[in-house]
Amino acid sequence: MNDASKVALHADLVPISWLIGSWVGVGVGGYPTVEEFRFGQEVSFSTDGRPFLSYASRAFLLDENGEKVRPLGVETGFLRPRPNNEVEMVLAHPTGYAEVWAGQVTVTGIVDAAITGARIDMHTDVVARTASAKEYTAGHRLYGFVEGDLLWTFDMAAVGHSLQSHLSARLKRV
Repeated sequence: MNDASKVALHADLVPISWLIGSWVGVGVGGYPTVEEFRFGQEVSFSTDGRPFLSYASRAFLLDENGEKVRPLGVETGFLRPRPNNEVEMVLAHPTGYAEVWAGQVTVTGIVDAAITGARIDMHTDVVARTASAKEYTAGHRLYGFVEGDLLWTFDMAAVGHSLQSHLSARLKRV
């Protein structure tokens, strides 16, 4: 992934350009089948000049002192802006899942031609899984650019449960 500062920004990426960069922070998770937990996360969105963003995320279980205990989720993919402020995202996970997401970008603030507030609201269009992966049938993700931070939530429907909160985090640009 190339350094975004050295690559021209494709015009189609302007509405999601606020995502470009590396982000780190802490989040919380839980689900009816999982005890509540805290995690650390490293996320990057980058461009090579074409009309999509490359995405990578790594998460780590944290202990009560905020120290890394072990790796958790990993995902990689691509975010593609579409006409009318729509977006598509394709994600792959080493746990046997591939997802296609569809959603909408809303810019909520602009100051001096720079985006200062925005959100992306997406739902799964397709969830595919290998035979050995746990049942996961639907998801909802919300990304927000708030006070210079990246906030996100992930709701999921899995293992017989309806769509409900699973993960959320607040990440700072590094």
